[in-house]
Amino acid sequence: MLPCQGSDVGILDIFGKKDVSNELGKKVPFMIRTEFTPYHLKSRERSTVTLNLGVKNITGEPVLSSAVVELPRQLSFDSIGVSKQKEVRLGTMAKDEEKTASVDIFGGTGTDKGTYTLTITAFIHYRDYGHIINEVRKRVAVEAV
Repeated sequence: MLPCQGSDVGILDIFGKKDVSNELGKKVPFMIRTEFTPYHLKSRERSTVTLNLGVKNITGEPVLSSAVVELPRQLSFDSIGVSKQKEVRLGTMAKDEEKTASVDIFGGTGTDKGTYTLTITAFIHYRDYGHIINEVRKRVAVEAV
């Protein structure tokens, strides 16, 4: 027999699955760790740094996740200076699991001396990569000398 209207049991509980989307939407879902190799870009010439990105699931539940890195106009993900945004699909992450990814960031003749801010956004997805439950952002700086 199905539960009556006033019951605390949800439709997913009937099938043995727990609906955690409300809980996941309220907490900080990830811890983001970043590191650059080498530490900085060279200004006014073609140079590259590798962003080593670590994303740790701190929700307490397995989640489907991805991360998006966005660059200012002076930097790029390719040597010709066109690509300013990159998505890294991390897949399903277990509780307390950390996944890493590396992306190359290019500077060119239009990269002046100074500090450039990158935005990293990590997402929790529902069912597929088209549906988002929660996100966390981190801004990091890379310097051109």
